[in-house]
Amino acid sequence: MSEQPETPTPPTATRPERDRPWVMRTYAGHSSAAESNALYRRNLSKGQTGLSVAFDLPTQTGYDPDSTLARGEVGKVGVPIPHLGDMRKLFDQIPLTEMNTSMTINATAMWLLALYQVVAEEQAGATTDEEIEAVHNKLAGTTQNDIIKEYLSRGTYVFPPEHSLRLTTDTIAYTVNHIPKWNPINICSYHLQEAGATPVQELAYALCTAIAVLDAVRDSGQVAPEEMGKVVGRISFFVNAGVRFVEETCKMRAFVELWDEITRERYGVTDDKMRRFRYGVQVNSLGLTEAQPENNVQRIVLEMLGVTLSKNARARAVQLPAWNEALGLPRPWDQQWSLRLQQVLAFESDLLEYDDIFEGSHVIETKVAELVTGARAEIDRVQAMGGAIAAVESGYMKQALVSSHAARRARIEAGHEVVVGVNKFETTEESPLTADLDAAIQVADPEAERAAQASVEQWKSQRDQAEVDAALQRLVEDAKSGANLMEATLAAARAGATTGEWAGTLREVFGEYRAPTGVSGAVGVAEAGAELTAVRDAVKATGDELGGRLRLLVGKPGLDGHSNGAEQVAVRARDAGFEVIYQGIRLTPEQIVSAAVAEDVHCVGLSILSGSHMELVPAVLDGLRAEGMDDVPVIVGGIIPSSDAARLKELGVAEVFTPKDFGLTEIMAGIVRVIRRANGLD
Repeated sequence: MSEQPETPTPPTATRPERDRPWVMRTYAGHSSAAESNALYRRNLSKGQTGLSVAFDLPTQTGYDPDSTLARGEVGKVGVPIPHLGDMRKLFDQIPLTEMNTSMTINATAMWLLALYQVVAEEQAGATTDEEIEAVHNKLAGTTQNDIIKEYLSRGTYVFPPEHSLRLTTDTIAYTVNHIPKWNPINICSYHLQEAGATPVQELAYALCTAIAVLDAVRDSGQVAPEEMGKVVGRISFFVNAGVRFVEETCKMRAFVELWDEITRERYGVTDDKMRRFRYGVQVNSLGLTEAQPENNVQRIVLEMLGVTLSKNARARAVQLPAWNEALGLPRPWDQQWSLRLQQVLAFESDLLEYDDIFEGSHVIETKVAELVTGARAEIDRVQAMGGAIAAVESGYMKQALVSSHAARRARIEAGHEVVVGVNKFETTEESPLTADLDAAIQVADPEAERAAQASVEQWKSQRDQAEVDAALQRLVEDAKSGANLMEATLAAARAGATTGEWAGTLREVFGEYRAPTGVSGAVGVAEAGAELTAVRDAVKATGDELGGRLRLLVGKPGLDGHSNGAEQVAVRARDAGFEVIYQGIRLTPEQIVSAAVAEDVHCVGLSILSGSHMELVPAVLDGLRAEGMDDVPVIVGGIIPSSDAARLKELGVAEVFTPKDFGLTEIMAGIVRVIRRANGLD
């Protein structure tokens, strides 16, 4: 009888110990505090390890839901938080001393942090100084609070730069002294890239912003000189990662090198840990497409690799957009898909088992050196102007971003930069994901605005008005005296003041501000090809027939500050021969109608990305009719579902453009056709 072979012993698993993964978030919030709270708790149950709160535009710009300026904007791109009661609802059953929360808030960051802090104290039942201090020591998270980039890209600023920087400075000083684990600011390069920044510009302008903020904190005298290392150690960044993930990896390594150099040499920070470049990321939304939107999934994965592959420059927190964000608001299932993309990379792949896989790569080192050299030169240029604030006020940085974005658009239109499914490989099968476009996105609750208005009315009826008045008067006095405004803000929050009252009080002291648009000096199309030349000829011929140069009003109604699309339309229209009237962001429908009348325009173009088109566009149409200008055609551009586009046309809109209409010169030709049709010239 032959001997049976022994059963082989399975090899012992010897896989390396894995690094701890980054904090995983999804950027979320809509309709109401109660609905957003339910969404947060669902996402946390699916393995999300931190929260990223999206606030609606009235909250971000300091208006209550019952303000006329909030019309159509309540609950659309985030959650409305007009008072302490709604902040309580937002975090109901979510213990804040155990949570890491990122809040995308800037102009009103101090106010929202105060509400968050008070809710955390209430949840813990803290009443004594010792109990309150214990709560503060446990709070972890971030207020975005980078106001400088708001003047350049996102547009949710309220006050002039000098006063905005004071609010940022006061918040940083307060948190460093009282909430030691809190990141009081995210220096945001994310929005710079969305506005068109090249990697060099993104590096330079973000770091110039950090220098302006740190200088302001140092010079305020609110932090002892020996404590500046703690300030630097709490500065975090919020970056963008595009689809060119090798270049993005090098950009992040360049950030690490430059930040270490600046904090060591300019601020004398000797502790390596305090000089560490700490950042969170949302990958690029600029490159997400409405055409063949399923392609956005692989774009998002590639972009995530750019901020996770390199251990020495890996993100601390990641939030990913959803595949359908170019179509509208993502549904909970879409957000789950994006969360699962992170989880597969972190837990199924072996990425976190290795040291930095790029260490010693000549290709990476050469590209990093190139980016560092370019960024240093641009930083020096901005500093020679007087720093980031001066470069905002002069319009230099805004103009540079508009020009870079125009160059990118021109490359895409010419086919020099390929966007799959948009300008190449456009043939496609019908997608089951978008077979029903109306069902492929989340729709904000149409009753959200009315409910929020009722909430404010009820809140005001139950509070002690005398206490509120006293707290707001203290806010005025501290704003005028130069005292740190956080204590007065906390008093106003506890008294029951509203977001609009807090911001309105400071508006009376600080005034408001309108930033340069960057359009007038921006470089557009360097060389006019046959297509643009033909449009120029049509613009001139039509103008001659109508007795003068064609005038196009580009308007941004509502609180939506994302002006990139409007700026690019304005620049291309100028290059096509139109006289362009563009007054910037956050205009009421009445102001747009008034400008149309005063300038006697041939066409009104409205840009809306916040989802408020069904409220604001009809208001403009009604205003034009009331002025006897119903013969002036109105066109609309934005993230607009097809059913809404059809309804807008029924109401009298001449043409609707969405992200799939990427050809700006083609859009210009369409505007000429609209003008000719409106004037009976065809």
